[in-house]
Amino acid sequence: MQTDNTQLQDSPLEEQEAEALPTQIAETDAASTEADVAPAEETGAPALPRKPFYKTLLFWELTVGGLVFLCVMCALLIILRNPGWSIASPNSTTSQTTTQETTEETLPPPEANPIGLGDFYMDGDYLSCLSTPSVLGIDVSVWQGDIDWEQVKAAGVEFAMIRAGWRGSEQGVLAEDTYAQINYSGAAAAGVQVGAYFFSQAISVEEATEEANYLLSIIKDWNVEMPVVFDWEYIDDTSRTGSVDARTLTDCTKAFCDTVAKAGYQPMVYFNTNHSYENVYIRELTQYPFWLARYDTVLDYPYKIDMWQYSETGSVPGIAGNVDINLYFPWEEKTADSF
Repeated sequence: MQTDNTQLQDSPLEEQEAEALPTQIAETDAASTEADVAPAEETGAPALPRKPFYKTLLFWELTVGGLVFLCVMCALLIILRNPGWSIASPNSTTSQTTTQETTEETLPPPEANPIGLGDFYMDGDYLSCLSTPSVLGIDVSVWQGDIDWEQVKAAGVEFAMIRAGWRGSEQGVLAEDTYAQINYSGAAAAGVQVGAYFFSQAISVEEATEEANYLLSIIKDWNVEMPVVFDWEYIDDTSRTGSVDARTLTDCTKAFCDTVAKAGYQPMVYFNTNHSYENVYIRELTQYPFWLARYDTVLDYPYKIDMWQYSETGSVPGIAGNVDINLYFPWEEKTADSF
Protein backbone atom coordinates (compact mmCIF):
# COMPACT_ATOMS: atom_id res chain seq x y z
CA MET A 1 0.00 0.00 0.00
CA GLN A 2 1.25 3.51 -0.89
CA THR A 3 0.90 6.68 1.33
CA ASP A 4 -0.47 10.04 -0.07
CA ASN A 5 2.52 12.40 0.45
CA THR A 6 0.47 15.54 -0.52
CA GLN A 7 -1.96 15.07 2.37
CA LEU A 8 0.93 14.87 4.89
CA GLN A 9 2.42 18.17 3.72
CA ASP A 10 -0.90 20.06 4.00
CA SER A 11 -1.25 19.09 7.74
CA PRO A 12 1.69 20.29 9.97
CA LEU A 13 0.28 18.49 13.02
CA GLU A 14 0.13 15.22 11.24
CA GLU A 15 3.66 15.86 9.92
CA GLN A 16 4.99 16.34 13.49
CA GLU A 17 3.19 13.24 14.69
CA ALA A 18 4.54 11.25 11.78
CA GLU A 19 8.11 12.39 12.63
CA ALA A 20 7.67 11.38 16.27
CA LEU A 21 6.12 8.01 15.46
CA PRO A 22 9.32 6.13 14.42
CA THR A 23 11.03 7.19 17.68
CA GLN A 24 8.10 5.91 19.73
CA ILE A 25 8.02 2.62 17.84
CA ALA A 26 11.77 2.11 18.33
CA GLU A 27 11.46 2.76 22.09
CA THR A 28 8.54 0.36 22.32
CA ASP A 29 10.43 -2.35 20.38
CA ALA A 30 13.46 -1.98 22.62
CA ALA A 31 11.32 -2.32 25.73
CA SER A 32 9.66 -5.36 24.28
CA THR A 33 13.00 -6.94 23.47
CA GLU A 34 14.29 -6.37 27.01
CA ALA A 35 11.12 -7.92 28.40
CA ASP A 36 11.55 -10.96 26.17
CA VAL A 37 15.06 -11.70 27.31
CA ALA A 38 14.57 -10.76 30.97
CA PRO A 39 13.96 -13.62 33.37
CA ALA A 40 10.38 -14.15 34.49
CA GLU A 41 11.35 -13.15 38.06
CA GLU A 42 12.52 -9.69 36.86
CA THR A 43 9.65 -8.96 34.51
CA GLY A 44 6.96 -10.38 36.74
CA ALA A 45 5.39 -12.09 33.67
CA PRO A 46 5.01 -15.87 33.27
CA ALA A 47 7.56 -17.54 30.90
CA LEU A 48 6.21 -18.44 27.45
CA PRO A 49 6.08 -22.26 26.90
CA ARG A 50 8.63 -23.66 24.42
CA LYS A 51 7.38 -25.77 21.44
CA PRO A 52 8.23 -29.51 22.02
CA PHE A 53 11.20 -30.65 19.92
CA TYR A 54 9.21 -33.47 18.31
CA LYS A 55 6.88 -30.83 16.81
CA THR A 56 9.67 -28.91 15.13
CA LEU A 57 10.64 -29.13 11.47
CA LEU A 58 14.21 -30.05 12.43
CA PHE A 59 13.02 -33.13 14.33
CA TRP A 60 11.10 -34.49 11.32
CA GLU A 61 13.93 -33.72 8.91
CA LEU A 62 16.33 -35.70 11.10
CA THR A 63 13.85 -38.56 11.52
CA VAL A 64 13.09 -38.95 7.80
CA GLY A 65 16.76 -38.67 6.91
CA GLY A 66 17.63 -41.36 9.46
CA LEU A 67 15.00 -43.75 8.12
CA VAL A 68 16.17 -43.29 4.51
CA PHE A 69 19.77 -43.93 5.57
CA LEU A 70 18.72 -47.09 7.44
CA CYS A 71 16.80 -48.45 4.41
CA VAL A 72 19.76 -47.82 2.10
CA MET A 73 22.16 -49.58 4.46
CA CYS A 74 19.81 -52.59 4.81
CA ALA A 75 19.53 -52.89 1.02
CA LEU A 76 23.31 -52.74 0.62
CA LEU A 77 23.73 -55.40 3.30
CA ILE A 78 21.29 -57.73 1.53
CA ILE A 79 23.06 -57.28 -1.81
CA LEU A 80 26.50 -57.84 -0.28
CA ARG A 81 25.36 -61.02 1.49
CA ASN A 82 23.63 -62.36 -1.66
CA PRO A 83 25.75 -61.59 -4.74
CA GLY A 84 23.30 -63.35 -7.07
CA TRP A 85 20.26 -61.63 -5.68
CA SER A 86 18.02 -59.83 -8.15
CA ILE A 87 14.53 -58.39 -8.25
CA ALA A 88 12.06 -60.82 -9.79
CA SER A 89 10.11 -59.82 -12.89
CA PRO A 90 6.46 -58.74 -12.46
CA ASN A 91 5.23 -62.04 -13.83
CA SER A 92 7.44 -64.18 -11.64
CA THR A 93 6.21 -66.09 -8.63
CA THR A 94 9.32 -68.13 -8.05
CA SER A 95 11.22 -67.80 -4.79
CA GLN A 96 14.58 -68.77 -6.27
CA THR A 97 17.20 -66.06 -5.69
CA THR A 98 20.40 -67.91 -6.42
CA THR A 99 22.48 -67.33 -9.50
CA GLN A 100 21.87 -70.08 -12.04
CA GLU A 101 23.82 -70.62 -15.22
CA THR A 102 21.51 -70.80 -18.21
CA THR A 103 21.51 -70.18 -21.94
CA GLU A 104 17.81 -69.32 -21.75
CA GLU A 105 18.20 -65.68 -22.83
CA THR A 106 20.29 -66.54 -25.89
CA LEU A 107 18.03 -69.34 -27.19
CA PRO A 108 14.93 -68.83 -29.32
CA PRO A 109 11.57 -69.49 -27.66
CA PRO A 110 9.60 -72.65 -28.45
CA GLU A 111 7.60 -72.68 -31.64
CA ALA A 112 4.41 -70.64 -31.41
CA ASN A 113 1.08 -72.39 -30.89
CA PRO A 114 -0.55 -72.70 -34.35
CA ILE A 115 -4.00 -73.61 -32.98
CA GLY A 116 -6.56 -70.83 -32.58
CA LEU A 117 -8.76 -70.27 -29.54
CA GLY A 118 -11.88 -71.11 -31.55
CA ASP A 119 -10.50 -74.28 -33.11
CA PHE A 120 -11.98 -76.69 -30.56
CA TYR A 121 -15.49 -78.09 -30.33
CA MET A 122 -17.30 -80.83 -28.43
CA ASP A 123 -17.59 -83.96 -30.54
CA GLY A 124 -20.09 -85.89 -28.45
CA ASP A 125 -18.64 -86.14 -24.95
CA TYR A 126 -15.09 -85.18 -25.86
CA LEU A 127 -13.17 -82.24 -27.27
CA SER A 128 -11.88 -82.26 -30.84
CA CYS A 129 -9.88 -79.85 -33.01
CA LEU A 130 -10.96 -78.25 -36.28
CA SER A 131 -7.63 -76.96 -37.58
CA THR A 132 -5.38 -80.01 -37.15
CA PRO A 133 -5.84 -83.74 -36.58
CA SER A 134 -6.36 -84.65 -32.93
CA VAL A 135 -6.54 -88.05 -31.26
CA LEU A 136 -8.49 -88.85 -28.09
CA GLY A 137 -6.67 -90.52 -25.23
CA ILE A 138 -6.50 -91.00 -21.45
CA ASP A 139 -3.82 -91.39 -18.79
CA VAL A 140 -4.27 -93.97 -16.05
CA SER A 141 -2.63 -95.36 -12.93
CA VAL A 142 -3.53 -97.47 -9.92
CA TRP A 143 -6.02 -94.75 -8.94
CA GLN A 144 -8.41 -95.81 -11.73
CA GLY A 145 -8.55 -99.38 -10.40
CA ASP A 146 -9.83 -102.15 -12.68
CA ILE A 147 -10.58 -100.95 -16.20
CA ASP A 148 -12.76 -102.53 -18.88
CA TRP A 149 -10.51 -101.73 -21.81
CA GLU A 150 -12.96 -103.03 -24.42
CA GLN A 151 -15.49 -100.42 -23.30
CA VAL A 152 -12.78 -97.76 -23.29
CA LYS A 153 -11.84 -98.57 -26.88
CA ALA A 154 -15.50 -98.63 -27.95
CA ALA A 155 -15.97 -95.13 -26.47
CA GLY A 156 -13.48 -93.74 -29.01
CA VAL A 157 -10.31 -93.70 -26.89
CA GLU A 158 -7.34 -94.41 -29.15
CA PHE A 159 -4.38 -94.27 -26.76
CA ALA A 160 -3.53 -94.56 -23.09
CA MET A 161 -0.60 -93.10 -21.19
CA ILE A 162 0.11 -95.60 -18.42
CA ARG A 163 1.98 -94.72 -15.25
CA ALA A 164 4.84 -97.18 -15.07
CA GLY A 165 6.25 -96.06 -11.73
CA TRP A 166 6.92 -93.26 -9.29
CA ARG A 167 9.32 -91.89 -6.71
CA GLY A 168 8.12 -90.98 -3.23
CA SER A 169 8.13 -87.30 -2.29
CA GLU A 170 9.32 -87.92 1.28
CA GLN A 171 11.80 -90.80 1.29
CA GLY A 172 12.56 -90.79 -2.44
CA VAL A 173 11.99 -94.54 -2.87
CA LEU A 174 11.31 -95.88 -6.38
CA ALA A 175 8.22 -98.03 -6.92
CA GLU A 176 6.41 -99.63 -9.81
CA ASP A 177 2.75 -98.73 -10.24
CA THR A 178 0.91 -101.86 -9.09
CA TYR A 179 -1.46 -101.60 -12.07
CA ALA A 180 1.20 -100.87 -14.71
CA GLN A 181 1.39 -104.37 -16.18
CA ILE A 182 -2.35 -104.95 -15.78
CA ASN A 183 -3.19 -101.73 -17.61
CA TYR A 184 -0.71 -102.44 -20.38
CA SER A 185 -2.04 -105.94 -21.00
CA GLY A 186 -5.66 -104.75 -21.06
CA ALA A 187 -5.01 -101.74 -23.31
CA ALA A 188 -2.87 -103.70 -25.77
CA ALA A 189 -5.43 -106.50 -25.99
CA ALA A 190 -8.20 -103.99 -26.76
CA GLY A 191 -6.20 -102.29 -29.51
CA VAL A 192 -5.48 -99.11 -27.54
CA GLN A 193 -2.04 -97.68 -28.32
CA VAL A 194 0.20 -97.33 -25.27
CA GLY A 195 2.61 -94.75 -23.92
CA ALA A 196 4.23 -94.59 -20.48
CA TYR A 197 5.04 -91.96 -17.91
CA PHE A 198 7.04 -91.81 -14.69
CA PHE A 199 6.01 -89.64 -11.75
CA SER A 200 9.34 -88.06 -10.86
CA GLN A 201 10.54 -86.49 -7.65
CA ALA A 202 14.18 -86.33 -8.74
CA ILE A 203 16.42 -83.80 -7.02
CA SER A 204 19.54 -84.46 -9.11
CA VAL A 205 20.63 -85.59 -12.55
CA GLU A 206 21.68 -88.91 -11.04
CA GLU A 207 18.20 -89.52 -9.65
CA ALA A 208 16.53 -88.54 -12.95
CA THR A 209 18.76 -90.99 -14.83
CA GLU A 210 17.96 -93.64 -12.23
CA GLU A 211 14.24 -93.06 -12.75
CA ALA A 212 14.56 -93.36 -16.53
CA ASN A 213 16.42 -96.66 -16.26
CA TYR A 214 13.91 -97.94 -13.72
CA LEU A 215 11.03 -97.08 -16.06
CA LEU A 216 12.80 -98.75 -19.00
CA SER A 217 13.08 -101.94 -16.98
CA ILE A 218 9.31 -101.89 -16.39
CA ILE A 219 8.30 -101.36 -20.03
CA LYS A 220 11.01 -103.48 -21.65
CA ASP A 221 8.45 -106.02 -22.92
CA TRP A 222 5.81 -103.48 -23.93
CA ASN A 223 4.91 -102.47 -27.45
CA VAL A 224 5.19 -98.72 -26.87
CA GLU A 225 3.78 -96.63 -29.73
CA MET A 226 3.27 -93.38 -27.85
CA PRO A 227 5.86 -91.21 -26.02
CA VAL A 228 7.62 -92.05 -22.76
CA VAL A 229 7.16 -89.09 -20.42
CA PHE A 230 9.04 -87.30 -17.65
CA ASP A 231 6.34 -86.16 -15.21
CA TRP A 232 7.97 -84.09 -12.44
CA GLU A 233 5.43 -82.36 -10.21
CA TYR A 234 5.76 -79.91 -7.34
CA ILE A 235 4.27 -81.17 -4.05
CA ASP A 236 4.99 -78.50 -1.42
CA ASP A 237 7.87 -76.71 0.27
CA THR A 238 8.22 -79.41 2.92
CA SER A 239 8.78 -82.26 0.45
CA ARG A 240 12.27 -83.37 -0.56
CA THR A 241 11.80 -81.56 -3.90
CA GLY A 242 10.66 -78.29 -2.32
CA SER A 243 13.97 -76.51 -2.89
CA VAL A 244 14.81 -77.83 -6.37
CA ASP A 245 15.69 -74.85 -8.58
CA ALA A 246 15.10 -74.32 -12.30
CA ARG A 247 18.68 -75.14 -13.25
CA THR A 248 18.59 -78.49 -11.50
CA LEU A 249 15.14 -79.42 -12.77
CA THR A 250 16.01 -78.51 -16.36
CA ASP A 251 19.10 -80.73 -16.17
CA CYS A 252 17.03 -83.54 -14.62
CA THR A 253 14.54 -83.28 -17.48
CA LYS A 254 17.30 -83.52 -20.06
CA ALA A 255 18.94 -86.48 -18.32
CA PHE A 256 15.68 -88.46 -18.16
CA CYS A 257 14.65 -87.69 -21.75
CA ASP A 258 18.09 -88.37 -23.21
CA THR A 259 18.26 -91.73 -21.43
CA VAL A 260 14.85 -92.66 -22.84
CA ALA A 261 15.84 -91.52 -26.33
CA LYS A 262 19.04 -93.60 -26.27
CA ALA A 263 16.89 -96.65 -25.52
CA GLY A 264 14.91 -96.04 -28.72
CA TYR A 265 11.77 -94.37 -27.34
CA GLN A 266 10.27 -90.96 -28.02
CA PRO A 267 10.73 -88.84 -24.86
CA MET A 268 8.22 -86.20 -23.81
CA VAL A 269 8.00 -83.58 -21.05
CA TYR A 270 4.83 -83.12 -18.97
CA PHE A 271 4.06 -79.82 -17.23
CA ASN A 272 1.37 -77.29 -16.44
CA THR A 273 1.55 -73.63 -17.43
CA ASN A 274 3.21 -72.32 -14.25
CA HIS A 275 5.73 -75.15 -14.23
CA SER A 276 6.84 -74.32 -17.77
CA TYR A 277 7.18 -70.61 -16.94
CA GLU A 278 8.74 -70.78 -13.50
CA ASN A 279 10.30 -74.17 -12.74
CA VAL A 280 12.31 -74.98 -15.86
CA TYR A 281 14.20 -73.18 -18.61
CA ILE A 282 11.69 -74.02 -21.33
CA ARG A 283 13.90 -72.77 -24.15
CA GLU A 284 16.45 -75.45 -23.34
CA LEU A 285 13.84 -78.19 -23.76
CA THR A 286 12.49 -77.50 -27.26
CA GLN A 287 14.04 -80.70 -28.63
CA TYR A 288 11.40 -82.71 -26.74
CA PRO A 289 7.64 -82.84 -27.36
CA PHE A 290 5.49 -81.08 -24.76
CA TRP A 291 2.51 -82.51 -22.88
CA LEU A 292 0.53 -79.66 -21.29
CA ALA A 293 -1.89 -79.98 -18.39
CA ARG A 294 -4.38 -77.13 -18.66
CA TYR A 295 -8.03 -77.76 -17.83
CA ASP A 296 -10.13 -75.76 -20.25
CA THR A 297 -11.95 -76.00 -23.56
CA VAL A 298 -9.68 -73.48 -25.28
CA LEU A 299 -5.93 -73.77 -25.71
CA ASP A 300 -4.44 -70.37 -24.90
CA TYR A 301 -0.90 -71.58 -24.18
CA PRO A 302 1.56 -69.56 -26.33
CA TYR A 303 3.77 -72.47 -27.45
CA LYS A 304 3.17 -75.43 -29.70
CA ILE A 305 2.43 -78.62 -27.78
CA ASP A 306 2.06 -82.26 -28.83
CA MET A 307 -0.42 -83.42 -26.20
CA TRP A 308 -3.03 -81.58 -24.15
CA GLN A 309 -4.50 -82.89 -20.91
CA TYR A 310 -7.63 -80.77 -21.01
CA SER A 311 -9.65 -82.39 -18.20
CA GLU A 312 -8.96 -84.18 -14.92
CA THR A 313 -12.61 -84.98 -14.29
CA GLY A 314 -13.44 -86.86 -17.47
CA SER A 315 -15.83 -89.78 -17.69
CA VAL A 316 -15.17 -92.79 -19.91
CA PRO A 317 -17.21 -96.00 -20.10
CA GLY A 318 -15.31 -98.86 -18.54
CA ILE A 319 -13.64 -96.67 -15.90
CA ALA A 320 -15.17 -96.03 -12.50
CA GLY A 321 -14.77 -92.43 -11.37
CA ASN A 322 -12.85 -89.59 -12.95
CA VAL A 323 -10.05 -89.98 -15.47
CA ASP A 324 -7.75 -87.51 -17.24
CA ILE A 325 -8.74 -86.82 -20.86
CA ASN A 326 -6.12 -85.89 -23.46
CA LEU A 327 -5.82 -84.82 -27.07
CA TYR A 328 -2.74 -85.81 -29.03
CA PHE A 329 -1.68 -83.75 -32.05
CA PRO A 330 0.32 -86.00 -34.41
CA TRP A 331 1.83 -83.09 -36.39
CA GLU A 332 4.55 -84.54 -38.65
CA GLU A 333 5.36 -87.67 -36.63
CA LYS A 334 2.23 -89.65 -37.50
CA THR A 335 -1.24 -89.02 -38.88
CA ALA A 336 -4.54 -89.62 -37.19
CA ASP A 337 -5.11 -92.49 -39.62
CA SER A 338 -2.30 -94.47 -37.95
CA PHE A 339 -4.41 -94.95 -34.84
